[in-house]
Amino acid sequence: MGKIGIMGGTFDPIHNGHLLIGGQAYKEYGLKEIWYMPSGHPPHKKSRNVTEPAMRLAMTELAVKDHEGFVCSDFEVSRNGYTYTAQTLRLLHEEYPEHSFYFIIGADSLYEIENWYEPDQVLSQAVILAARREYEEADRSMDKQIAYLASKYCADIRTLHCGEMDISSAELRRMIASGQSIADYVPREVIEYIRAHSLYQELEP
Repeated sequence: MGKIGIMGGTFDPIHNGHLLIGGQAYKEYGLKEIWYMPSGHPPHKKSRNVTEPAMRLAMTELAVKDHEGFVCSDFEVSRNGYTYTAQTLRLLHEEYPEHSFYFIIGADSLYEIENWYEPDQVLSQAVILAARREYEEADRSMDKQIAYLASKYCADIRTLHCGEMDISSAELRRMIASGQSIADYVPREVIEYIRAHSLYQELEP
């Protein structure tokens, strides 16, 4: 029996902000492991070309390998078709009934989660750990959003007491294409992989 944190995402590329949130969840809630799980074919990223799953998995593996309790998981990458969080959690419970799952999200996802596929299933199948940051586009505070979701879906939502790094994978792709250094935001091994495979060389439209 173990408490497992799930850190999902496209990870295109993975960056230090992802590692920061996972590390906080690991320490603050006494989790056994954090499974970093790159999405296979994310349905919400149809508008741009996503780097092939095997490469995103390889970058994730390089990023987490020296962190205590961090595990790189191919659970979503190995599935066919679009991968939805609700389905992933359902399959995780079937395959690992001995574990309880803690799904780690950023503050923005806390406000957008009702737009996800089967949000009720996401919120009922895992404890939600949300990075604490006020979301500029929100019309209510984070505490009020948590209370609203908890009441509507009987969800267990807790906060992570760490700030989110103010960088996104999209910004990093733009920086790489523009020739700017990303050394402050991305693990060295991941930068070396990006260079070796000439990733993110073209500016996105």
